[in-house]
Amino acid sequence: MIINNGRGMPLSQICDKIHLSNVNCELRCMMESQKYAIVDLETTGHSPANGDRMIQIAIVIMKDWEIEQTYTKFIYPGKAIPTFIQDLTHITDEDVKDALPFEAHADYIYELLADCVFVAHNADFDLSFLQAEFKRAGLSKWQGKKMDTVELAKILFPMSLSFKLGDLAADLNIELTNAHRADDDARATAELFKRCWKELLSLPQLTLEQMHKRSFRLKSNLSQLFFEALQIKRQHVTANENVSYYRNLAICDGRKKYTNHAEVVSYPQTAADKTALMTKAMSNFEQRPAQFEMMDTIWQALNDKRECVIEASTGIGKTAGYLLPAILYARAVDKKIAISTYTSHLQEQLVEEELPKIEKILGTKVNIAVLKGMQHYIDVARFEQCMAYADETYDDTFTILQILVWLTKTETGVLSELNVSGGGQLFLEKIRKMPDEKPSKGFDFYEQALKNSEFADCIVTNHSMVLSDLVRQTPIFTQIDGWIIDEAHQFIQSAMQQDEVVFSYTQWKYIFGQIGTMEETALFQQFSQAAKKKHRVSMQSLQRLDAQFIRLQRTFDETMQRAVQKMQQQIKGKQASSKCTLFLEDVTLAKEPLLQVSKLTQQWLDLATEVGQAFENNIEQLDKNELFILSEWHYWIRELKVKIAEWEEIFLSSQDDNSVWLEFDVRSVPGSLHVYKKPVNVTPIIEKVLTPLRKQASIVWTSGTLTVPGNERFVTSQLGISNSVQVIKLQAPPSYYAGAKAFIVTDMPEIQHVTQDEYIEAVAHAITRTVRMTEGRCFVLFTAQDMLRKTVELIQDSELLDDYMLFAQGVTGGSRMRILKSFQKFSHAVLFGTNSFWEGVDVPGDALSSVIVVRLPFSSPEEPVFKARAKHITAQGRNSFNELSLPEAIMRFKQGFGRLIRSSQDKGAFIVLDRRISTKSYGKEFVKALPPIDVKKLQLPELLKELNNWQK
Repeated sequence: MIINNGRGMPLSQICDKIHLSNVNCELRCMMESQKYAIVDLETTGHSPANGDRMIQIAIVIMKDWEIEQTYTKFIYPGKAIPTFIQDLTHITDEDVKDALPFEAHADYIYELLADCVFVAHNADFDLSFLQAEFKRAGLSKWQGKKMDTVELAKILFPMSLSFKLGDLAADLNIELTNAHRADDDARATAELFKRCWKELLSLPQLTLEQMHKRSFRLKSNLSQLFFEALQIKRQHVTANENVSYYRNLAICDGRKKYTNHAEVVSYPQTAADKTALMTKAMSNFEQRPAQFEMMDTIWQALNDKRECVIEASTGIGKTAGYLLPAILYARAVDKKIAISTYTSHLQEQLVEEELPKIEKILGTKVNIAVLKGMQHYIDVARFEQCMAYADETYDDTFTILQILVWLTKTETGVLSELNVSGGGQLFLEKIRKMPDEKPSKGFDFYEQALKNSEFADCIVTNHSMVLSDLVRQTPIFTQIDGWIIDEAHQFIQSAMQQDEVVFSYTQWKYIFGQIGTMEETALFQQFSQAAKKKHRVSMQSLQRLDAQFIRLQRTFDETMQRAVQKMQQQIKGKQASSKCTLFLEDVTLAKEPLLQVSKLTQQWLDLATEVGQAFENNIEQLDKNELFILSEWHYWIRELKVKIAEWEEIFLSSQDDNSVWLEFDVRSVPGSLHVYKKPVNVTPIIEKVLTPLRKQASIVWTSGTLTVPGNERFVTSQLGISNSVQVIKLQAPPSYYAGAKAFIVTDMPEIQHVTQDEYIEAVAHAITRTVRMTEGRCFVLFTAQDMLRKTVELIQDSELLDDYMLFAQGVTGGSRMRILKSFQKFSHAVLFGTNSFWEGVDVPGDALSSVIVVRLPFSSPEEPVFKARAKHITAQGRNSFNELSLPEAIMRFKQGFGRLIRSSQDKGAFIVLDRRISTKSYGKEFVKALPPIDVKKLQLPELLKELNNWQK
């Protein structure tokens, strides 16, 4: 665009001459219709300095949000492409053997990027690698702005589970045929960039204004993009139909619109009726007698208001087996049904994947409400206060941007929907809704969820929420007519976690550091300055509070030092590793110092509350900054109240029926010190919760694992279920497991007869041989993190699996689900996992071909809760091995096998390396727990031959 300035000078030159402000320069960029170069590279590795080279480059030139030009070339790297890179990119040495080196293309690429904004998915990597290649080719450093679509997508799609290009493309229906090929990746990135632009334009003007204000703190030049969108929005004001405005925030109107059911579908009584109903929605529906039996059992239990227990193995269609009769019952009697499961992930799976199938079967919408604990929801008023504070870290700013976008989309206000960084998680902790806070005067997602539940046919919640109803001031599950408790065996674990109390030394010190003294740059200094400035609080009160805080910190530190001395005396000459566990009763801490910490903390809390009230009640109105300081003050008072309650529960209350222990690392005490208190017997806790529920509703308990051979009541007795309630066991037909085989390796050493290092060497050898024979796609399940880590390190050192991607829990970064998703992307991959990978992980199809069990999953005899439970059983004259250790291990073993076969088409090998399964008398109980499959005992060479023949 040319402005008539008498000499036809371009606007860009005018801006440069008169040094316009950032905002005006952004306006200039908008008016000139910016060109973007969307770039993707494939390389032999991450470090050009260490000799890694480019193997493919692709550039998409985009102007006015349309593709103008594309450029793609294979590049000869001058070295062999590593196998795992070939596996990832499907670019082989053959593909690049006739290609030219980068130097032959450098000048053209350099010119192509001129006057463009550099855009890439993880722009720091692509641009820095390209700059290194330019330098190697003798060219000067490329100059220009960059935009990172990872940073942009994290802001605009904050609920995405992953921000990898392939995952975003799948979520947004962007075509990406060959991920990790530069040409396809660059086109997909260009489409993602365009989609991000459309997403920006869909946001409310208020949100865009708030985002643009903070965007100058971002790592890439996204402020220009935000400004352009904001200018367009201001010129074309449109109403956002699904957005409400709360004070200074745009929030999605998440009020549910419930449907009235004019026609009630009657329950299908016969197998023919069920098949007819199911085939309406699923043309390829396969009749499963066990599923129909489950439906009838639950329908009858709900109508008879009685309790029932159903063990439903993988393959019978458990979820549909309880959803259909439960929802039809709720409709028939016009009452509510509640479904409780273990984790948020399972809740989401139920609502997003399983319920739509039932709606399709019934041909009508099902009124569903999801309920979680109050602390899962955002406190909108608190978030607005945090936004008013000027002193933000990059993580704070970035998380605020994500939340601003999320608030325009979320219907629930549940913070776990957000995918934020570690620093972002710290910010989220500050804006959680807390139980002891005053009711919000404005918009409240938690209150909205409760209102939604009043009109629902079905409430989906979690075990923790059900257990919390016992201590809730106003119970919320009083109108439920029938309960489905899925993953019933985990109700025991939830009860333990519910009553668990944890003391963390670092958390106490962190709170002390956040509050600080008058002399420290922390909250109390800001509070004091604001209080003195307008005479809100007397200087005498502030000084008294400061002196009390200093006394508290000193007493706490002295008490911790005494505890450390006791701990060191206890472990002297005993510890085999740096990580130690001690029972509190063995450390014998003096009571008086513990009481003194409690007393001084309570005194400080009383003074701090009094001073906070004086600050708030002053006649002069609080400004935004003062409101934020006061909000922070109340927040840290509340946090310290929680900590002192934990302190008193652990150190000053009765320890009857509880296990209390210390965990620490001798290399960093007291910094690493944690003290845990858990109930030994949760049955009374569960019975207390369920007694009122049993009086008003039927309860259906179901899970894939509820019994073990020889101890059918192992789980039900812990749940307080009467022996008169039959356990109904439903098994998939043998044909479901036709693709599975189990192998017991008989020539592994006995761990008691060799050193741990020798045993790990044998395990590593067996794993590497097996993995190479099955070509990866393997789970390796351990019972101890230490053995897992040492085995993985030995395998890496041997380089025998260098052609495979190795993912190890506790070694590879990321959550369990992130590690699992990464594993599924590679055909040559191995996943090493401990406890949490034994269950609740689905890898259907070809992504998993074998599961290796390194050791039978017995709990460690020294694990504190197990030790306390075993001691409790023994004290009653019973056998703790038969009643606790063995059934627990068999249940985990069954769950481990469940990872392998998730559909009737799956094929896989279940391999046990622990010889005890064939040498010990209890070994046959583990074999009995497996479904009806072929089980072979053989030595490792024979196993490899068998696997080779089976693979062929």
